[in-house]
Amino acid sequence: MADNIDKTNERIITTLIDEQSAGKRLDLYLSTRFTYNSRNQWQGSIKKGEIILNGRKTKGSAKLRSGDKIEFMPDFDEPQVDKKFEIIYEDEHLLAINKSGNIPCHPAGPFFKNTLWYELTNIAKVAENLHFINRIDRETSGIVLIGKDSVTTAKFAEKELISRKRYQALVFGDFSDNITAEGYLYSDTSISHDSRERVRKKRFFRETEPKTEEFETSKTIFRKIRSFEYQTAPNLTDEISLIEADLFTGRMHQIRATLCSLGYPLLGDKLYGPDESIFLRFIQDQMTNQDRELLILPRQALHATELVFTHPHSKKEIKLTAKLPDDMVIP
Repeated sequence: MADNIDKTNERIITTLIDEQSAGKRLDLYLSTRFTYNSRNQWQGSIKKGEIILNGRKTKGSAKLRSGDKIEFMPDFDEPQVDKKFEIIYEDEHLLAINKSGNIPCHPAGPFFKNTLWYELTNIAKVAENLHFINRIDRETSGIVLIGKDSVTTAKFAEKELISRKRYQALVFGDFSDNITAEGYLYSDTSISHDSRERVRKKRFFRETEPKTEEFETSKTIFRKIRSFEYQTAPNLTDEISLIEADLFTGRMHQIRATLCSLGYPLLGDKLYGPDESIFLRFIQDQMTNQDRELLILPRQALHATELVFTHPHSKKEIKLTAKLPDDMVIP
């Protein structure tokens, strides 16, 4: 899926159908691909002529073929976010932001104006020149590095200029003092197709090479900072640990997936947390108070706390830090 973004700030979503999705009904595809609307809501949009298939209005029952092109302009209220951020470094080539734990970096899904990208374009007035060098999840707080021009950004892609990416996290359990998790991140293709449509981004970690084609090498070093008891309900306490993680590879969901597979899920993590069914209720806007109590925090407790890199132009080493945010400080 690609979002076309122009200077008029109008957003048109364009998606091309791959072989895996060929044969599906249009309304079913939309409800599983863009989960912020229900199938009934997508059927309503199709009937209004708001969904264009290969340049024409269509029906919800239309069977998709590989290479088909779907286009639509979203018409909904974007989810609310926390737009607070702090500029922690800036020069003529680079910008570094310490962002909150509830704002996506870049337009995707139901988010367009409620994104860090949109906020920065309003301030910097250089919409076409902002390039995210590292991106972190919407619910991850901390340091984001941004190039102000394509040449600077390309230098980070050409060379390994970032020498340290360090995170802090709150996890369930009394964490081992140190763990070097070196192995593979993979998707479990044995899960039924319908289930993977709903939880398609979930990954798993193991030390030995998995018997699947969908895997990447991964290495993370975890260190415990401290453990403590936390009262989760009257007369009930849980052990919680504040840990530090150094990434040696930059894979999607690397910290979250690895910790979940090691038995230490993040507080607040709806996908990799203590109960996977919470995520299914979350995307259907059906989370319960019991779900929220189990997660303890409203967002995943992960913070990008330190970034060290060699400046592509001055060649100087730059070290950026961002202290743990208030919502991750548990007394």
